[in-house]
Amino acid sequence: MLPVAQCRLMRDLGLQGVVRGRPVKTTASDKAAPCPLDHVNRQFKATRPNVLWLSDFTYVATWTGFVCVAFVIDA
Repeated sequence: MLPVAQCRLMRDLGLQGVVRGRPVKTTASDKAAPCPLDHVNRQFKATRPNVLWLSDFTYVATWTGFVCVAFVIDA
């Protein structure tokens, strides 16, 4: 069976695969902290270089723990 078809069939049947080990919490968010303002109003088009920079970061699981990976691009 194709992995893509398997995922779709499991989703349609409401099934999930077994996750081994305990879940790891990578973020301790502060619910009282204010949400940052949206300075670009969801318009991610820049008129020229070096005007709008976008960034994101994510955690990647490794054999020894987690690493934080950051991405920064000039839109």
